Amino acid sequence: MILHVLPGDATVHKFKAAGFEGDIAVCREALIAGDVSAETLPEFWENRARFLAGEYPGNDDSYHEKVVREFAKLTALQSGSEINLWFEYELFCQTNMWFCLSLLAESTADIFRVAPVVLLDEEVWDGFGNLSSDDMKKCFASRVNLSRDDIDLGANLWTAYRTGDQEALERLSATDSTAFPKLQEVCRAAIEKESRPKDIVREIVRDGENDFEKVFQEFRSRAGVYGYGDAQVKKIWQELLV
Repeated sequence: MILHVLPGDATVHKFKAAGFEGDIAVCREALIAGDVSAETLPEFWENRARFLAGEYPGNDDSYHEKVVREFAKLTALQSGSEINLWFEYELFCQTNMWFCLSLLAESTADIFRVAPVVLLDEEVWDGFGNLSSDDMKKCFASRVNLSRDDIDLGANLWTAYRTGDQEALERLSATDSTAFPKLQEVCRAAIEKESRPKDIVREIVRDGENDFEKVFQEFRSRAGVYGYGDAQVKKIWQELLV
């Protein structure tokens, strides 16, 4: 069996248009934000469901159906299966990929990382969003087969991130692996996650910009490494306005 793990629903249409063989699991989480603590996986899911329900009141309570069930596809594969992890470079996507690799730590599947390798340097944090189906095919053709060391690195990065172990993140960031481009920048962003984004939004507002759409675009320009969407930036912006 071939399974493609996509970084969000926005990628599904162009992925299907490219005609790749295999099934799809969609990562519908944003582990860059909120409670990621837990002693067990069931407790982790409960904590995430509770956090998201608090962040987005009024949404239906189908977290387990829409989110957990997708992740469960990763651990249900038989020996000899192939898993392709389609994740972008920025911290938003990386935390999700690290989590996936922690789930796959004992897997006997053949695991690949597919990155948006066709992006120019100035576009590196933009991800798959603006790529064509042909671009997606080029990315797939350049996929990296993850070694056991790569998988262990991803799982260790998740543990360090989940526990807030900044020393471990700093140490792991120096690991040289073709499967983890931009690792130093991303780990630095993770270490500074609680302070730097707020400082950047504060600087933008202090410079006289109060329109949120313009604040968001400027934040993306200055701090694309975080991969924040408008929901994350708006929360910071609103807190500063109080």
